[in-house]
Order: sequence, then C-alpha cells, then structure tokens
Amino acid sequence: MAIQNDYNATVQYLYEQLPMFSKLGKDAIKKDLTNISRLCEALGHPEKKFQCIHIAGTNGKGSTSHMLAAILQHAGHKTGLYTSPHLLDFRERFRVNGALISQEWVVDFVHQHRTLIESIQPSFFEITVAMAFQAFAEHGVTVAIIETGLGGRLDSTNIITPILSIITNVSYDHQDLLGQTLPEIAREKAGIIKPQVPVLVGEENDTTNRVFFEVATQNNSCIYYAQSVWDLVRVKQGNHYQYFKAIHQAQRAIYDVTTDLLGAYQMQNIRTVLAAVEILDTTMLFPLSLPSAIDALRNVKELTGLKGRWEVLQQQPLIVADVAHNMVGVKEVMQQWQSVSATKKHVVVGFVKDKDVSAALSQFSPTDTYYFCHAAIPRALPAKELQEIASGFSLQGQSYASVSDAIAAAKTVMSTADALLITGSFFIVSEALTCWNQEAETN
Repeated sequence: MAIQNDYNATVQYLYEQLPMFSKLGKDAIKKDLTNISRLCEALGHPEKKFQCIHIAGTNGKGSTSHMLAAILQHAGHKTGLYTSPHLLDFRERFRVNGALISQEWVVDFVHQHRTLIESIQPSFFEITVAMAFQAFAEHGVTVAIIETGLGGRLDSTNIITPILSIITNVSYDHQDLLGQTLPEIAREKAGIIKPQVPVLVGEENDTTNRVFFEVATQNNSCIYYAQSVWDLVRVKQGNHYQYFKAIHQAQRAIYDVTTDLLGAYQMQNIRTVLAAVEILDTTMLFPLSLPSAIDALRNVKELTGLKGRWEVLQQQPLIVADVAHNMVGVKEVMQQWQSVSATKKHVVVGFVKDKDVSAALSQFSPTDTYYFCHAAIPRALPAKELQEIASGFSLQGQSYASVSDAIAAAKTVMSTADALLITGSFFIVSEALTCWNQEAETN
C-alpha cells in the first residue's frame, strides 16, 4: 500500500508540475529538441544503448507499434515499447516484453531526478520519453519500438537513430501544429527519416509520396512501400479474431493471417507490419521469420496489452470502444460499425476542442442514437457544444455531464439485440474503460 501511495503521488506530481498536451493542447508543446537532448545527456544517453524502430503517422501507428513489438517479443528479443497517450495506467507508455515497468521504478526515477526535472522544466511528454529510454536501457532491452507523439521532425522521440523508420499514413490532423496541407504534414512526419536508414511508407498517396521520396533521397535512405509488397483480403471476422489472406506480390505466395485485433482498418496496419518484417529480415537489420511473425499476430493483445482498438467490452448487448479521434480514423471505425447487425445502434461520443469535429461528425450515421459527453480534461469540447454541432449533421441525442453518465443512459435503454459504440478520443475511451473496470470490481 505504501508503494501504491508513493506511486500515485509521483504520477500526480508529474501531471501537476509539467505541461501536458492531453490537457492543454498546443500550449504544452516545446517546439524543439532542446529539453529532451538535455535530459538524455544528463542521463548518460540511454537512447543509444539499444536498437530501435521509429514509427510516425496520422493513424494506425499505435496498432502498428504493438504488432511489431509482439512479433519481436515472440521471436525471443527483449522488446521495449513506447506509445502515448495511456488509457488506464501511466506505465502503459513504456513496457518491456509487454509488462508494465514497476511502480517502484517510476517512484525511484522521479525521486532521483527531481532536481533535473525542475531545472530543465520539460513538458510531460518530454519526461515520459526520457523515462522510457532510461527504463529500456536499465532493463537490457535489445530492441525498442518508439511511437512518435505528434508529427515527427520536432517530436521528442526524434533524437534516436533507428534501424528502420516507418510512416503509416498521412491525413489531416493537428493542422495548427503540423501544417494546413498534406505535403506540409508529410514533411513534418518525414522528419523521422535519418541518413542511410531505410524508411517504410504504409499507405501510398500521390500527394505525399513525392515528399517522402525527396526526403529519403536527400538522406540516401532506401524507401519501401508496403502496398507494393503485400495485398490483404479479409476473409471473415469472429467475436475474438479476424482472418485474412495475405498475398506477397513478388513471390505470388499466399499466407493465412489471423489476428486478435478486430476492425477492418487493421488490414492496412498488418500490411505495413508484414513489409517491415521482410525489410528487417532481408537487410539483416534484425533477422525475423515470416511464419513466426504471422503466429505472433494471433496474440497481440496478450503479448503487448493493447487496448482501445475496436475493443469488444461485452457481447450481449454488443459494446465496443475505439479511440478513433480524427476524420479518417472515425471513417474507418464507422465502416466497421456499419457491418454490425443490431436492432438499434447507440453511440457515446466526445471530442477534444482542437480537432476538426465537423469533419469527424460527417462520418456518423443519422439513424443511430447519440449520447454526447466530454472527458474530464480542459481540452474537452463541452457536450452541449458537441450536441449543437452534431445537430447540423442530423445526429440526434442528449448531452451528458460525464462519460459514465452517457454510458449509463445508453445501457438503461438498450435491449440485448442492440449495440453501443464508445468513441471520439483516447480520453473518452480511457474514462469508459475505467468505469467498466470499476463496475466489474463491484459486481
């Protein structure tokens, strides 16, 4: 109990003392790499003590990161995984072989380096990146999967020199920070491309391909395109798995792929991951076997602890949570939602203020019943405002003061033949999962 109290107090200190993008938005961003460089220098450059794979992209980078971590872990490599934001526990941001770093480690790190933290005054994200690097170095990680937080060029993770850079895709998000056009956003994400380090692009787009090719050429880096290597066809989806046929275009070989990550949108992420495995293996950067990689995809959740991606919380009535939070992400989730068979469909939804909420709402169906809400963070768009904007898209429903109130209202009127989707932001899903776990503990 004592360490639990110490841990809670330590995390609260980080939340309260350091500016958090998740709470404040762009005001929390430090627009250069000075702080993270100073932190890592003071720590003895832990980021140089393991190999890593760097992943950027507008959507899919979280799922892609977890899949690659599962594959490397399954192959016997001690694997670190850095992602953000977290859903339930701060330590989700940095795992080793799928396990959370101990509470004691977090407490000891902050206690030992509190003077350093208060001297440099990093953002919350910057200190978590430094903590991840230090944890991976101390735990003897062989390879780490590092997901960018936002953009790439000025992202705090971008002080690493990876063995492979991956850009999953580019679409409109965070335009106030990354640029108003796709080429501008692509150039920010292309900032993770390093000299003579191969780069893999997950989804091709004529508008952004030119940017990636140009930056790769300037860096003398080989560039690969996942769509040129693999085709995937979804065969079926069950309650716990979905099944694909993966076709290697050069070899004309067909592989059966099963994954515990649900949602049709995972097809593109799997294609990217399979291409990454081949690059790592054929270039001898990190020898991997394709059959072993495919085997690992069956158990990504178990191996890595991934949550919030078309996560089925309950079967009858069906309740699903997904962290989709921008127009493209919501579009993909709504395509999956259309395939759900239910007497009546209910949607608990909330967004943060700095998203293009209208673009996201344009993807929702006016035939569903909506429960508008907001997460308990300053960035949250008030539920009443969201309800007003949604009415312009003929989306009808009531607003609620909290995520838990919205879910409770939906569950009250649902029959076993109905279905409920909880979506709109990481923070909505985080609070939903917290409520879900608390209910499970009391029942």
